[in-house]
Amino acid sequence: MAASTRTTAKRAGDGSTTPLEGWTAGELAEVRQALAKEVEDLRADIARAESEIASGDMSEGAGDDQADAGAKTYEREREIALTLNSRDLLAQNERAIARIDAGTYGVCESCHKPIGKERLRAFPRATLCVACKQREERR
Repeated sequence: MAASTRTTAKRAGDGSTTPLEGWTAGELAEVRQALAKEVEDLRADIARAESEIASGDMSEGAGDDQADAGAKTYEREREIALTLNSRDLLAQNERAIARIDAGTYGVCESCHKPIGKERLRAFPRATLCVACKQREERR
């Protein structure tokens, strides 16, 4: 790989830069663009869901029995949970974009070693290498 097409990442803590293993500037730009598109879509989904939640009828209607009220409550709680999940995904995407912009994308936040390219292709929001993620999940 030519040095001119290699992307660099800041090594956490010391400010130096190391090659972002196996990534070209174009590939990194594609990842950033995909994340930005997902951010845009998530914001639209969250706004739509919050609008639906806010406009939902909280009062029991005439003739609603307990089953109807329970179904409405369940649906509302489901929408809230999905919205919270979307907000979390939005935050992860924004953080990944910030890491790209800061030059720290692809560097494990725990051990400061490179995160594998295949892991980042599968999950571009990853902040931990596979070994550190496995260690975290065992706790």
